[in-house]
Amino acid sequence: MRIGELSERTGVSLRMLRYYEAEGLLKPKRTSSGYRDYEQKEVQTVERIKLLGTAGMTLATIQKFLPCVRGDGPVFEPCDELRNVLHEQILLAGQKAEKLVQSRNILERFLQEIEQD
Repeated sequence: MRIGELSERTGVSLRMLRYYEAEGLLKPKRTSSGYRDYEQKEVQTVERIKLLGTAGMTLATIQKFLPCVRGDGPVFEPCDELRNVLHEQILLAGQKAEKLVQSRNILERFLQEIEQD
């Protein structure tokens, strides 16, 4: 399939798909005329990238995850590197959550001050 069809099937922009390719996350074949030729496995890869991105992972972290994919679903091999990355990501998510709570508390104080006047 061509890049436009991959974009339609996954809901990811052409520009982002090209970026994924530049970063080594996608490796489409090329036709004799130079067009990108994606297979079904690239649809699955893009869906995995979206899932991991939703979890807050950067593309650099996602690159570490993709080689550990097992089967057709979002199931990963239990390798040590993957465990380490997951521990790091959980720690980062916790830190982000703490910052959000702090931001919310500040905003609530601002609102209380405004409503008291």
